[in-house]
Amino acid sequence: MRLLLRLIVAILVIAGMWALAAGALFMAGGISARQEPSKLESALAPRLRSMAIPSAAKNTPNPVPASAEVVKAGMDHFADHCAVCHGNDGSGDTEMGRHLYPRVPDMRQTATQNLTDGELFYIIENGVRLTGMPAWGGEHGGGDSSWKLVHFIRHLPKLTPDELKEMKRLNPKGPDDQIDPDEFLKGGEAPHEHTHGRGGK
Repeated sequence: MRLLLRLIVAILVIAGMWALAAGALFMAGGISARQEPSKLESALAPRLRSMAIPSAAKNTPNPVPASAEVVKAGMDHFADHCAVCHGNDGSGDTEMGRHLYPRVPDMRQTATQNLTDGELFYIIENGVRLTGMPAWGGEHGGGDSSWKLVHFIRHLPKLTPDELKEMKRLNPKGPDDQIDPDEFLKGGEAPHEHTHGRGGK
């Protein structure tokens, strides 16, 4: 019994020391999002995220069958909702992605592609606390749209130039990108139609 108690105390002491060390490292960098994550943080964060996802969610298969139409629907939604941070190509090399901490991952790489479909779905629906990834499930109703996004994420490493061009057309436009109403009435090109906005996922 005493041996078990000593073991528990030792584990708690080691855990406390790790927590203090992590806190000291964090405080040394302040709250700035400009610095790059340390090697330790980069190694630990994905493991901690994986441990936090329920095993039932990890093992949930994608109920939406893969097809060209499903991938296209996922692509359209990604271009309209996700590309502002993740980039049309999933690289994360965007103005927003480069300035978040931790950085937006390159979703074409193995760190994302090796996640299960269930893990990807869970992250889309629930977000990741203490990162820039929001939870989309509650706001948009979740479900099929998120599963279609999972299929598209699998497709990211194989994107074609034509698909990237189509995604660029679907990206949300800001006020500076809108056509002047008078020009439009005189026969100018119609403004981008935002068909995948906040009303539905």
